[in-house]
Amino acid sequence: MSAPSRWTVRHEELHADCRVFRVYKEHCHHPLDQREGDFFVLRSGDWVLALPITADGRLVLVRQYRFGIRELSTEAPGGIIEPGEDPVRAAARETEEETGFAGGHASLLGTCAPNPAIQANRSHFVLLEGVRPTNRRAPDQHEEIQVLAVRPAEALAQALANPAQHSLALLALYRLRDVRPELFA
Repeated sequence: MSAPSRWTVRHEELHADCRVFRVYKEHCHHPLDQREGDFFVLRSGDWVLALPITADGRLVLVRQYRFGIRELSTEAPGGIIEPGEDPVRAAARETEEETGFAGGHASLLGTCAPNPAIQANRSHFVLLEGVRPTNRRAPDQHEEIQVLAVRPAEALAQALANPAQHSLALLALYRLRDVRPELFA
């Protein structure tokens, strides 16, 4: 069997502007057998998930209501990266805005495509080591956030036991465990 081909986008148009993302309708063409079809793609800015670790080895997490699942969710702080903003800087900004923790040493742990079947963006995982409370929280208008500080192993165990777990937050925890296994001992 031959390798799949890259389709050509013949035409695209904005289908819906949903504030945090836009839906585009793309009319695509297959280069070998001439098939054509319409496909819908979600476009938004890249996302960042921060993994802030305190000096005593606790992972700072947020618990908030998530409208998609209509449930509370415990996850890494994060959000949309501003245009032109570096993922590491975005992680520090989002962490302080959502949790009131800042400082320390930051490093990019990895990047993934959240759902390449329908989304065009990337999600970045950033480790922030040695964060400390600043009490300078600035949540968005509709955010109501509880800040938690737990051992990374406890965070991973709770995430694995939760069938409604934010999948990217779980992936971020696995990435952290792969890079810094001693935090999970």
